[in-house]
Amino acid sequence: MAQAEKIIVMTFKKNRGGIVPGEMRTASNAVAAEKIAAAMAPRHVGVAAYKVMVDDESGDMASPILIASHGEIADLDGD
Repeated sequence: MAQAEKIIVMTFKKNRGGIVPGEMRTASNAVAAEKIAAAMAPRHVGVAAYKVMVDDESGDMASPILIASHGEIADLDGD
């Protein structure tokens, strides 16, 4: 089970009174992710950039580390 580190930008939206993840985009590095998140922020309830570990076989993501956030975001850990 090989894992790779990826940088993602996740939008958030309101759903039934809560904040839930929306669209996800990948970024080439943390600086690019911060710029993408900042550019998307005015159009969304919240936007965040994360570093995550992705299982190459299943595509499952784990261990999100927040790089930058704008607005309201949800906890991706689920804790």
